[in-house]
Amino acid sequence: MSLHPTLSVVIPTLNAETALADTIQSVQGFSAEIIIADGGSTDETIAIAEKFGAKIVKSEKGRGRQLRAGGRAASGDWLLFLHADTRLSEDWDGEAWSFMTDPRNTTRAAVFTYRLDDPTPPARRVERLVAWRTRFLGLPFGDQGLLISRAFYYSLGGFRDMPLMEDIEIIRQIGRRRLAVLKPFALTSADKYQRGGWWARPVRNVCCQMLYFLGMPPSVLVLLYR
Repeated sequence: MSLHPTLSVVIPTLNAETALADTIQSVQGFSAEIIIADGGSTDETIAIAEKFGAKIVKSEKGRGRQLRAGGRAASGDWLLFLHADTRLSEDWDGEAWSFMTDPRNTTRAAVFTYRLDDPTPPARRVERLVAWRTRFLGLPFGDQGLLISRAFYYSLGGFRDMPLMEDIEIIRQIGRRRLAVLKPFALTSADKYQRGGWWARPVRNVCCQMLYFLGMPPSVLVLLYR
């Protein structure tokens, strides 16, 4: 691993014009390679990505498939997988750099601290739930980002081509003992909770995850999730 590692940021998109510019700008200052793995957007997503000089990778729709395609196109020593509606706080790069340059982390991965862009008490409740789940179960949300060395990522087989639970599957491969939580925030859109319900959405998430752990195929789970 180089003493001056390079970073590729992989962002899967599908009609992400509303949030994409903020997401790219939040990581652009790191001088990272930015890869947009697009699943067939029909809005201004591609135009926005091109405006920021991002590399565009076309893929069939499906987050796991898109993340996999973006990872294959990346050239960096390290990969940062980031959802299109998630932006990192301004202090993220210092901690990320410290993590990347520590030789002990070549077979570890890191996520960021989960925050929602909503000022209400229900949002704080969800954040506390995610913090508990991340710390004690080693199961962070996919929209907390994933920072991982390219070599370690490929040794795990990368993201699976799955319609759902691709984030859970790779975290299970990494394992709780090899996962660090960085203090900077991954600020994520609260839209799915505002639309789906502050109680109903987390309950649905937990039910889907339990069914997955019990062996239900992701192709079936995705119907329940939606």
